[in-house]
Amino acid sequence: MNIRKYHSILCPDAPDFLQKYLSLPLLTRLKGIGLLCGTDFTALYENTFFYSRFDHSLGCALIAWNFTRDKKQCIASLLHDVSTAVFSHTGDFRKGDTLRQEVTEGLNESMILNDRQLAELLAQDGLTPQQVCDYHVYPVCDNEIPALSSDRLEYMFPSGCALREGKNSGSSAPSSSMDDDYFDMDSIERCYSNIKVLKNEKGIDELGFTDGDIALEYTRKFLSTAILLQHNENKLSLNMLGSIMNMAVQDGVLREGDFMSCSETQIICVLDTFASKNTDSTLSKMIRTWRQMNHIEHLEFNPGEGFYSVHLDVKKRWINPLVKTSSGSTERISTLNPEAARLVKEFLSYRDSAWGAVKLM
Repeated sequence: MNIRKYHSILCPDAPDFLQKYLSLPLLTRLKGIGLLCGTDFTALYENTFFYSRFDHSLGCALIAWNFTRDKKQCIASLLHDVSTAVFSHTGDFRKGDTLRQEVTEGLNESMILNDRQLAELLAQDGLTPQQVCDYHVYPVCDNEIPALSSDRLEYMFPSGCALREGKNSGSSAPSSSMDDDYFDMDSIERCYSNIKVLKNEKGIDELGFTDGDIALEYTRKFLSTAILLQHNENKLSLNMLGSIMNMAVQDGVLREGDFMSCSETQIICVLDTFASKNTDSTLSKMIRTWRQMNHIEHLEFNPGEGFYSVHLDVKKRWINPLVKTSSGSTERISTLNPEAARLVKEFLSYRDSAWGAVKLM
């Protein structure tokens, strides 16, 4: 993906005021953190490119500006991930928050409210930190699943282009009719150009579509990527990496603060170095397995000793976007289109095997 071209699709006339925020240390730290939660570093995946949390944050800001022309919403979107640590939502798995995946947001508000450099820049735009510290208050920027917001819209476009299970890894996962229908630049531009700010059932602003066929295409492609996050491959990859991070802290290989101050590449380098020098330790076996595994076992039982296994329910990231009908009303795509209703139902009922497991190397 040409990220600059992609961002220009999101907002052809990016605002000049946004540029000065992009060099803030608060934000530049995110350039070393990937959107795809560490899957860039395990052989279980063959992701096509690296997309950072910085790229995602900028993309969200561009979408917010494109649809609202509101500085508050633009900057709030830009800052919404500043507290994210390395490997993104792996931090939620580390702390047992697999269903909501919101632990990563915990420090966001305090980091924004206490950053002096940010406050100075905000003052130049007539804004206060309090106006941009919680993007949840702006419904175009963030809302509840299955509605469409700038955050949900942005993260699934690059995820759909980049996230790929390895050729061997997903072969034994239960299949779905949504397999392998991913976003590319053409479909992103086609879908995005059809999006407008609509009013939902509660009279609240929400991003939606003006063409039902395009809404169906978007829904299918969104769910095609979302189903990968329900596979045991993804559950095991994130949970195992979280276990490695916890063990590395317990064993003194890393400090908790390293996950905020270092890049993912730096953390991986420390882990690889430790594993190469301490080949027989449990942590080394975990690191080696996570880095080198190219497939997992899909089982209905816990295989026990000698395996790393997961039995998890995780957050379902799905969509049921609004569509503006020819009569001028707005309806969810699932009520207008039987195929969309089937796709949503299939996604919500999807279950991988009870256990995912990999033999420790």
